[in-house]
Amino acid sequence: MLWIKAFHILFVVSWFSGLFYLPRIFVNLAQETNPAVIERLLGMARRLYRFTTILAVPAVLLGLWLWLGYGFSGGWLHAKLALVLVTIGYHHACGSLLRKFEAGQNKRSHKWFRYFNEMPVLVLLAIVILVVVKPF
Repeated sequence: MLWIKAFHILFVVSWFSGLFYLPRIFVNLAQETNPAVIERLLGMARRLYRFTTILAVPAVLLGLWLWLGYGFSGGWLHAKLALVLVTIGYHHACGSLLRKFEAGQNKRSHKWFRYFNEMPVLVLLAIVILVVVKPF
């Protein structure tokens, strides 16, 4: 089970790395006016979103394996699983925002994206605290 845990952590870290960087690309897209630069940023965002999605799948599956294998229980686990659902929702929101940028329909400012970019940091912080400290 330690191998499963190690790979779960590796995929979670990789998944969150993509979730940290993709909204930064959105910040740049929201500010940019040069069509060539916009196209380059869109290409970067498409590839990163695709790769991040690929990383999310084993992160979630290995997490389920750990849950079923160890049989964790407690309030901390329920809170952590709720935050995992929030993370999956955030991931899908990034995909929706990317499609809006591709269609030229973004209506949000670069400042909004700067705040949006901070959400996965807070979620990851809360998840790590819940898993390590198990406060309830």
